[in-house]
Amino acid sequence: MPMIQLTLPSGVLSAEVRSGLQKTLAATLLHWEGAPDTAFFRALAWCRIDETPEGAFVSAEDDLPRFRVDVTVPEGALSDRRKQGLVEQVTAEVLAAAGLDQGSALRVWVLIHEQPEGTWGAAGNIVRFAELKALAQGQRG
Repeated sequence: MPMIQLTLPSGVLSAEVRSGLQKTLAATLLHWEGAPDTAFFRALAWCRIDETPEGAFVSAEDDLPRFRVDVTVPEGALSDRRKQGLVEQVTAEVLAAAGLDQGSALRVWVLIHEQPEGTWGAAGNIVRFAELKALAQGQRG
């Protein structure tokens, strides 16, 4: 049950680009989690984009747009290799959507939040990572 949230200044992305990026980021997260590409798992991968008002999200140095990507996953869902791949791909996707090159990569921060077992609930129940993993393996086969 992954969730990915992008925070950026308003006006950086057009509505069309923003919509496409939401689907892309959710799919990227599923890929790096190793989840199957099925309707069930795609429905569980949420992406939220929050735009801040002009001047509300800047650095002490300049007014260039900054991007914060918060990724929430069950603890143990991402190995170090998968985390690295996720960070690289998400950074590239955000840069591309904003029309920026790799030289602006330091303006994209990706924060991975691992939700401890027993602290994630859906449909009125605690969701266990082992259950999701078993379900994913069953849908792959």
